[in-house]
Amino acid sequence: MKIAVAYENGSVFQHFGHTATFKLYSIENNSVVNSEIVGTNGQGHGALAGFLQERGVDTLICGGIGGGAQDALTQAGIRIFGGVTGNADNAVAALLNGTLAYNPDVKCNHHGEGHEHSCGSEHHSCHSHTDKQSFNPTQLDI
Repeated sequence: MKIAVAYENGSVFQHFGHTATFKLYSIENNSVVNSEIVGTNGQGHGALAGFLQERGVDTLICGGIGGGAQDALTQAGIRIFGGVTGNADNAVAALLNGTLAYNPDVKCNHHGEGHEHSCGSEHHSCHSHTDKQSFNPTQLDI
């Protein structure tokens, strides 16, 4: 199993389509055996699904994510855990132990609004802090 986390400064990055780096985690026997930080070389939105698929990723942890990116990732066979905040390493550990709080209905639909914002900010959020669910790791193919 390989998990990708949209990554910035040790934390889960809050806007998938603008992710400049991912932290990739190789998982064996429900434990992290290797991790590396990889740059996206400026690829964005839909191209990121192919970028992750080429690297063998089957699971993504991110903050906000739009519907088009979700569709591309789903078509690539990548399971999505959106609406996640905080430390990237802690998020992966939480996923593996079944305590990851995520929003299965996360949508980032502010594209084209013509204003600057910070996803996850006090005034605009691409994810909800309500309706979070925990994931059961027995559903993973580890």
